[in-house]
Amino acid sequence: MAQMGRPRTFDRDAAIEDALHLFWEQGYESTSLSQLKAAIGGGITAPSFYAAFGSKEALYRECMAHYLATYAQVTECLWDTKLAPRQALELALRRSARMQCERGHPKGCMVALGVMSAPSPELSAVATPLTQSRARTRAGIKACIDRAISAGEFRRDVNARALATTFDSFLVGLSTLARDGVRFQAMDAAISQVMGLWDLSAVEN
Repeated sequence: MAQMGRPRTFDRDAAIEDALHLFWEQGYESTSLSQLKAAIGGGITAPSFYAAFGSKEALYRECMAHYLATYAQVTECLWDTKLAPRQALELALRRSARMQCERGHPKGCMVALGVMSAPSPELSAVATPLTQSRARTRAGIKACIDRAISAGEFRRDVNARALATTFDSFLVGLSTLARDGVRFQAMDAAISQVMGLWDLSAVEN
């Protein structure tokens, strides 16, 4: 009779968080099974790992789901129509910057960094939830601008798609800054500067 993997002796929620931090820091392809086992701790064996999570890919998907349900929620205010369009965008940028610089987890945004998590075509499908999240955030930025246009807050000659791409590019770039050790205070000041682009597009009162 084949020997079964030993019973799990670890907190599964804590294990997901620990694995998430490793994937967040290194990406999917660069993270090995041995590193995951070490991060999870509890002397977990390979059979126990597979019994608990199924596979490295399945664990990664579970970690992504956890990230998207928690850390990534900082940009959901883009869809809050109770907020003024400018307020919603600025809040999303500032919340994201603060989260990316917080202690207790890797710097940067896993969603933005996820574009490098699975570089080969065979692995690109693994990171599909992150790709979809980036698209949702991009659409949320555009929705804020469209709301401002509909409300008559912007000049008629404003290129909404170009303006949305500018803000989206800035947001994605925050991850590189965070990884390079740029502090929140510097990012926060930069957000005040980039929001000036919104004001330049606005109708003069």
